[in-house]
Formats: sequence, structure tokens, C-alpha cells
Amino acid sequence: MKRLLLLVLLPLTAVAADEGQIRLKEGAGKDLVESNCAVCHSLDYIQMNSPFLDRKGWEATLSKMVNAMGAPIPKEDVPKIVEYLDRYYGK
Repeated sequence: MKRLLLLVLLPLTAVAADEGQIRLKEGAGKDLVESNCAVCHSLDYIQMNSPFLDRKGWEATLSKMVNAMGAPIPKEDVPKIVEYLDRYYGK
């Protein structure tokens, strides 16, 4: 019975974690955010952190992701990503 329940619930868990359900605001740079940030974490982190971060906060966050965490974000994309995050998710 436990196996049957697990087999029934497991697909529901996978659907709940579907990254495709997270919709970022349309705007210049959205594609860069989706392609670079989602490599390491869920895009819902952007929405969760937006009440707390202004431009300087987003700059510090990107700097930490690239320099401390080793995120493979091309240097030329960082300002565009910060601009998008500040414009659409800055406090």
C-alpha cells in the first residue's frame, strides 16, 4: 500500500517543482536571467528576494554568485542581468 501511495504522489511532487510554472516579468534581459540564473537555482529566489534588494543589493548578489559561488555567468551579461532585476524586481 505504501508503494502504491508513493507511486501516485511522486509525479505530483515533480509537477509542483516544475520550473516552467515560474513566470518572470517580460522585459529586456529576462532571457539572460532565465538562462544564467536557473542553471544553479530556482527562479523563485528572484521573486522571494525582490522585496529586500535594490540595485546595490542585486549587484552584490550577482557578484557573490559569480565570484564566491562560481556561477558561469559571462561578465558582459552581469550588467544586463542587474538592470533587469533592478527594474522589475528591485525594491
